Amino acid sequence: MQPFTLNYARPAVESEENPPYVYDSGLQLNVLPDGRIAATDHDVLKAVGTTTSTAGSKTHFDD
Repeated sequence: MQPFTLNYARPAVESEENPPYVYDSGLQLNVLPDGRIAATDHDVLKAVGTTTSTAGSKTHFDD
């Protein structure tokens, strides 16, 4: 028997575009090229939806 959720689970889709931010392990946050925290930039959030970090669990957000 297959668990109910597996009927709807889909593999994560890798984006072909690079996000406009990078993970800073010292701050443990995603930062923009100019050093600002990515989660504080409204234009970035509008474009990408979230600033999910790939450094750990993809369920944590840098907000």
